[in-house]
Amino acid sequence: MTVRVLSVNLNAVLVELDDLAQTLALLASLRAEPIAGIEELVPAARTILITFRPAAVSAAELARQVRLRPLDARETRVDKRIEIPVRYTGEDLAEVAGLLGITPDEVVRRHTGSDYKVAFTGFAPGFAYLAGGHPSLNVPRRAVPRTRIPAGAVGLAGSFSGVYPQASPGGWQIIGVTDAPMWDLSRETPALLQPGDTVRFVDVTASRAALPVAEQVVAAPPPAFVEGSSAFEVRAAGLQALWQDRGRHGQAKQGVSASGAMDQRALQAANRLVGNASDTACIEIAYGGFQFTCRGEAVVAVTGADGPLTLTRADGAQWPLPRCQPVALADGDTVTLGEPVAGIRSYLAVRGGFAIAPVLGSCATDTLARIGPPAIATGDVLPVRAVASGAVVGAPEAAPAGLPTVQEEVVLDIVLGPRTDWFTDDAVERLCSQPWLVTPQSNRVGIRLAGEQPLVRADSSELPSEGTARGSIQVPPSGQPVLFLADHPLTGGYPVIASVATHHLDRAGQIPVNARVRFQPMAGLGPIEL
Repeated sequence: MTVRVLSVNLNAVLVELDDLAQTLALLASLRAEPIAGIEELVPAARTILITFRPAAVSAAELARQVRLRPLDARETRVDKRIEIPVRYTGEDLAEVAGLLGITPDEVVRRHTGSDYKVAFTGFAPGFAYLAGGHPSLNVPRRAVPRTRIPAGAVGLAGSFSGVYPQASPGGWQIIGVTDAPMWDLSRETPALLQPGDTVRFVDVTASRAALPVAEQVVAAPPPAFVEGSSAFEVRAAGLQALWQDRGRHGQAKQGVSASGAMDQRALQAANRLVGNASDTACIEIAYGGFQFTCRGEAVVAVTGADGPLTLTRADGAQWPLPRCQPVALADGDTVTLGEPVAGIRSYLAVRGGFAIAPVLGSCATDTLARIGPPAIATGDVLPVRAVASGAVVGAPEAAPAGLPTVQEEVVLDIVLGPRTDWFTDDAVERLCSQPWLVTPQSNRVGIRLAGEQPLVRADSSELPSEGTARGSIQVPPSGQPVLFLADHPLTGGYPVIASVATHHLDRAGQIPVNARVRFQPMAGLGPIEL
């Protein structure tokens, strides 16, 4: 029995075990008797990613306690059996048959001839990794992932089967399609498949009977503006304006990552300035271009990026507004956020908070998982909640120093690991010695980086899917790294060479396209096996 505990970040470790059975046993033990300080568990094929509060437990103490756990525990739960009807018309069916040296019909017979168990979830909300089935159905992922796989696609990757809950990129071998909804927010538990469930695939390729179709999930309409209250009329939404709060933590069991504001300190500062609770939803505005008119009276604050902020009164008078301090607005006042000169994301808070309905306990909009309120659009009317008693506005605060710009190289502290040993020594040195250009393909999911010299792997084998954390620097076969941000997938199949240290994650969320980034290993924190 081998239990390795690898450093991931200042608040995360990766526990590596021998096989899936040991992983599920440790998971059951940690859920039955939690270790104080653990915040989230993300199980995968042979690993568990553990995020924790360093103030409650150290990484070394956490590793010690994990190693003391017996690996024969089993999670007690009511077993559920689910049948999934599949039309075996997938575009990779013939290729899979060729890889295995059998006919397509035999692939279908083997796929439908055994039960599967939901081992863990990840990659996307409702995406379940199904273990078991015929032992011969073990095929590699596609060498070049597809840019779009349709919702309901049934695929194989390694020894796992899975069903894509929604259209997304992916590298699994697609052998069929189902109309059974894997993810439906109208259900009490949105994910159809939960860890421990038994699953059986049923061949309905020749059947004319209609398959179950996912019910359309209609988002609840926003609360209507009530005369006498206040609201904001959105005159221009800019490039991207999203609802964000501190995120929906604790949903990993359904394959849902936290999401939340890209700059958490700026979000909290905006709420503090207007007298709100720190986790109240704000508007996250990327690259400016946002304009709204106040109906009624309100107190607002804008934090985050540095850029022009202008107030235009109903009579046409105009003057600049300060950031990082509360501002009283009168009926008819129009506020415009211009293009930032440093940083890229601003946070708009209003005293009392916006009247926006949460989804799975949070108002955060997850752009990858497509969970949360829709993006704010031009013409929207955003109602404001009544101000609670005791909501005292804060004193003006100093603007954040050192916001990233395209003119200066952005330095980010990193923690090496957990898969640094999958790369050559030259690659690890190159990660930290050369600058990395932030490409236009960057977004809330992650920053795509380009360097003159790609990172070369020493281990070219396929990495079983494992949990990924915000700040992880994942390296695909191209050798050009991707820095995962707030809307990153819960699990990934490429090795993580290092992670941006937790204290620089907010800075990473403010880096503009075409900036240059340099990574700086933290002193005394090389790749660590605890």
